[in-house]
Amino acid sequence: MNNITVNNQSDFVLTGAELNKISTLIYQRAGIVLTHQKHDMVYNRLTRRLRQLGMKTFSAYLHLLESDPDSGEWQQFINALTTNLTSFFREAYHFPVLAEHARSQPHNYSVWCTAAATGEEPCSIAMTLHDALGQSLTGPRIWATDIDTEVLAKAKMGVYRHADIQHLTPEQKRNWFLRGTGAQQEQVKVKPALLTAIHYQQLNLLSPEWHIPAPFEATFDAIFCRNVMIYFDKETQHHIMRRFAKMLKPGGLLFVGHSENFSNMNGPFRLRGQSVYCLTQDKS
Repeated sequence: MNNITVNNQSDFVLTGAELNKISTLIYQRAGIVLTHQKHDMVYNRLTRRLRQLGMKTFSAYLHLLESDPDSGEWQQFINALTTNLTSFFREAYHFPVLAEHARSQPHNYSVWCTAAATGEEPCSIAMTLHDALGQSLTGPRIWATDIDTEVLAKAKMGVYRHADIQHLTPEQKRNWFLRGTGAQQEQVKVKPALLTAIHYQQLNLLSPEWHIPAPFEATFDAIFCRNVMIYFDKETQHHIMRRFAKMLKPGGLLFVGHSENFSNMNGPFRLRGQSVYCLTQDKS
């Protein structure tokens, strides 16, 4: 493949061989499939990292990664190539389903949000559960994980632009957010009462073990894994779905993205409707 350059004013050149190596490494580390159609994205995101490190070539950066399998730079590599597109109550039709399910099984109801990003999704889940079940009396209800440490740091802070909550109801804004003043007047901060319902943690879905922290139990009532599987190949999708089945209580719900369909996948899930799957009794 010919060398690829995205900006004629840049000294960086990304060769086909280097792109292939990057694709291999991110697949091995995070399960993300990158095709050559993604070369512009790869180039733009990684050149920022090269500049930060003062490097001149992609080959030098790849050598840095491969010279130390335990280097902290691997996390920066993953962070750079992870896509985080989110908003409050995105794919809003899921949340009434969650509320109904929670009201039917209110005892220690818990949710795993597997792609927390900057926190909008777990906050939306927390608001929904509060409305359905009332104030939590036993600590966090939501285990919110993500592979990207940078977005998790933002999620833990709970600070957003005022424009980010413009579609929420006046009651939601009043109950759960504090408006900034002065230089921060265009920002809002999530109230502590909502953040305490969420436990944020870095986690790679490809890790051989998922260590569930206290006070969560071994299984969850619902799992949100929306717009994540689209970055994985079929083999990885099947593997993760089987693992999800072991993490759900019988009758538990799996919420996926609107463009993701697993109806033809053999396993213990049945489609409930609108990209929501229900776990049957058989987890095999």
